[in-house]
Amino acid sequence: MATKLFIGSLPYSVTSSDLENLFSQVGKVISSAVIQDRMTNRSKGFAFVEMESDAEAQEAIRRFNGYDLQGREIIVNVAKPREESDNRGFYNSRG
Repeated sequence: MATKLFIGSLPYSVTSSDLENLFSQVGKVISSAVIQDRMTNRSKGFAFVEMESDAEAQEAIRRFNGYDLQGREIIVNVAKPREESDNRGFYNSRG
């Protein structure tokens, strides 16, 4: 079963391809996505990588959590499910 990982504290220059190349050292990468700001199209400094199996994901955590990537120590852990929010934001609130 595939496992999604959260990758934090990324240098802004890291691409999805960079992460795929790195994480493929420990197993099959199903997907990798560096999250970008919609307004500036710049990296937000975090990403998600989906590994094919839980064992590969655990090996990626063991090997890459605290790993120095382009001068920054990255954080790697299992991604938590996204929480639904009731907050509609300023423009979407109804008075």
